[in-house]
Amino acid sequence: MKKTALFIILTVFCLAGGYLMLPSNYYLRQTLIHLHPKIDQYPIFENRTIEAASPLPWEKADDYQTVEPTDDDRSFLESYKTVAFVIIKDGKLFYESYWEDFSPQSLSNSFSMAKSIVSLGIGCAINDGWIRSVDQPVSDFFPEFGAYDGKTLTIRHLLTMSAGVDFEESYSTPFSPTTQLYYGNDLHAITFGMKQIEAPGVRFKYQSGVTQLLAFILEKATGESVSHYVSRKLWTPMHAEENALWSLDKAGGIEKAYCCFNTNARDFARFGQLILNKGRWDGQPLVPEAYLQEATTPDTTLFDTHRNDVNRRYGFQFWHLTYDGLSVPYMQGLQGQFVLAVPEKNAVIVRLGREQGKAEDWLGIGLRLIQ
Repeated sequence: MKKTALFIILTVFCLAGGYLMLPSNYYLRQTLIHLHPKIDQYPIFENRTIEAASPLPWEKADDYQTVEPTDDDRSFLESYKTVAFVIIKDGKLFYESYWEDFSPQSLSNSFSMAKSIVSLGIGCAINDGWIRSVDQPVSDFFPEFGAYDGKTLTIRHLLTMSAGVDFEESYSTPFSPTTQLYYGNDLHAITFGMKQIEAPGVRFKYQSGVTQLLAFILEKATGESVSHYVSRKLWTPMHAEENALWSLDKAGGIEKAYCCFNTNARDFARFGQLILNKGRWDGQPLVPEAYLQEATTPDTTLFDTHRNDVNRRYGFQFWHLTYDGLSVPYMQGLQGQFVLAVPEKNAVIVRLGREQGKAEDWLGIGLRLIQ
């Protein structure tokens, strides 16, 4: 009996091993090896460099590092495994703190904050004339994404996460398309495997595969890799101090554009400052102001499926909240990656870490430090 049980276990193990070795199950092997995504995981992927060709460090404020979090705030930061907390005030470095072995130069994964970067890239491509407008049909680039029930799928629908496709966003199972995007090596197959199942432009439903489709459009429209275009149009003009890395699905492949932009907290803050600057840097327009205004404003014509209410949270791949009367557009990523822009305070707050927390938590700590 014991021998029979052992035989069955060994047989299942061998069959499972054979199944996992199938080329199509590359992502499952990676999932079992690496388990949950981590902020410092970029070395396990192929990466493309986002070159910082004109680096310029942040000028330090006169009152740089003259304040400290309260004991309660520091305890909260540490309890959620924060690795970096940075504040830019009036365009200058006001405060920074790091934990574990992280430093001002340490790379950390943006996770879904990358979605906002893709949106900025779309804005640049519209400004350059590579894309006509946010209302251009997706089928102009990829005919397989046409109309559903007579309503044409447009770039606007992708930007607002109202595409009406069948992508299921899930982080709790190794079999979800989200896991396949992250650990897989064929973004094209997953993205173009999405099917239109309802009319676009009706419901806000958060879907990483939709951002990945935006990246394919950006690449096709500009004729450049997403990394090269972002380097040329944003990263270099914003004087990022360090080269960043964008993780790819395979060597020579495409960027995991819905996530996986790796840089440090100081340089992440530049995206927040760009919002405060209304799309300009050094007086030069990088992203059209009108586009950025729309991008950071929730599209209230949509129904928020996650909250069963009117959408008051999401614009063009940017989030938005109102806090103590302040209007705050922000970038957000898994495990609590945040870039919060606070126009009324002329401040940017960056929080990187290993556990989520809420935007309001990190915003509150930042505001207490600058007041």
